Amino acid sequence: MGGIIVKPRSRILHGHDWVYASEILKTFGAPQGGEVVSIKDGKDHLLGVGIYNPRSQITVRRISRHRQDLDADFFNRRIAQALEYRRHTGCRMDLCRLLWSESDGLPGVVADRYGPVVVLQTLTLAMDSHRETIAASLAELTGAACVIERNDAPVRTSEGLEARTSVLIGTNPGPLEIETGGVTFLVDPLGGHKTGLYLDQLASYAEVAPLAKGRTVLDCFSNQGGFALACAKAGASEVTAVESGADSIARLRENARRNALNITARQADVFDFLKRPDKPEYDLVILDPPSFTKARGRATEALRGYRDLHARAARLLSKNGILATFSCSHHIAAHEFESAIAEGLHDARRNMRVLRRIGQPLDHPVVLGLPETEYLKGIVLEAMPGR
Repeated sequence: MGGIIVKPRSRILHGHDWVYASEILKTFGAPQGGEVVSIKDGKDHLLGVGIYNPRSQITVRRISRHRQDLDADFFNRRIAQALEYRRHTGCRMDLCRLLWSESDGLPGVVADRYGPVVVLQTLTLAMDSHRETIAASLAELTGAACVIERNDAPVRTSEGLEARTSVLIGTNPGPLEIETGGVTFLVDPLGGHKTGLYLDQLASYAEVAPLAKGRTVLDCFSNQGGFALACAKAGASEVTAVESGADSIARLRENARRNALNITARQADVFDFLKRPDKPEYDLVILDPPSFTKARGRATEALRGYRDLHARAARLLSKNGILATFSCSHHIAAHEFESAIAEGLHDARRNMRVLRRIGQPLDHPVVLGLPETEYLKGIVLEAMPGR
């Protein structure tokens, strides 16, 4: 087994599982991309083994603190452990993120379950080369009739991987009807957005929807209408959903029709919509934008975007309004996100207090010491009358 020797003060010496190219002192044994390599410190102590890709900025990702091969037994064991964790934490196993990369000891592997279908992503070179083994294990351990690969994520380019979408096991069932929280969604695992639904926000819909009863609601960056549909179902007096994507707007309208819910769907840029001159007033505003940055170096720009977004949204809030807002940018820490919100509220001359904070659901587990596994941050704020 080839390997690497890490430099002093490398983050893996402090509990992280990644080794960046800049942290490698030297390699030995001529390792090849996609292989498992030994990870050692300068005193020849074994720190574990990891998957190797010299083309990636994250050159090694640790998979074990002990010697380990990527064989069928390894994948069966890790996938079984991931499924057991979700069962004992009460996750809904037919609508669930089954595998979440480093959080389940499988760097770059993401698997989402939609009834009879599992949607698989293999986003690292080593895992991609074993995707058929992973798919077979998932089918066997879950009983899924179909495993689809959605390997069209842009992040694959940093690993030197091409985009690819296909059916690995079974037959493509086409669009599926999925029910959650009393709302039915039409999900297309092979041709829809990402893997089908934002499974990380299903619990958030249930948290925010009860606040909508009798209120006028504005759902921004609505995508397929998750928050809008949940709020309408919960008894909102009026719901407006804003989304810029034509395909998403079409799916949103179809989902509203299937659920017999009255939603005004507007295809528009959210920033422009919030700046409209007639300044309509809403009792509940929901902000769930896509990631504002994919790189830490763009964090300052992203924070300016969050500040501007929240200033515009706050100006449309009613006197006793509620703001539910989310960030899925893992390069933006929770305290940075909340500071940007506070600055935006200051710009809008609004004071708000915290009702609750919302994090990732248990099927998207967070590993202590691996901050990259924690990305979703949500906060619900209530206006302070007279302030």
